[in-house]
Amino acid sequence: MTREEFIDNKAPQLAFYTNAFLMDQIAFDEIQLYLWDTLEEWQQWDYQGEAQSDIEQAFWHLLHNFDKWPDWVLRGNRFLRQQIQQYSDYLSIGGDKPSSCVGVCP
Repeated sequence: MTREEFIDNKAPQLAFYTNAFLMDQIAFDEIQLYLWDTLEEWQQWDYQGEAQSDIEQAFWHLLHNFDKWPDWVLRGNRFLRQQIQQYSDYLSIGGDKPSSCVGVCP
């Protein structure tokens, strides 16, 4: 699997999980499991270097937010919640990359 295929496969999944989380349809633990499963799979492929596309940057930026912030912050901080929604929308429907996105690969 190429790096691009990996991101093309995982980005819609992350957007789906993000939207479900923001609508209180899944628990934060589900996002955490997805995060760690994704990182484990990424490590198996041993991709090297910086993010190769805007989608990949947004993917890693969004995933990082779920690692960095606790559940109550993501649910309660309106500004952060709006940013997370923008990243999710970008991953699922495209458009312009959010300007605050600084995604770095693990």
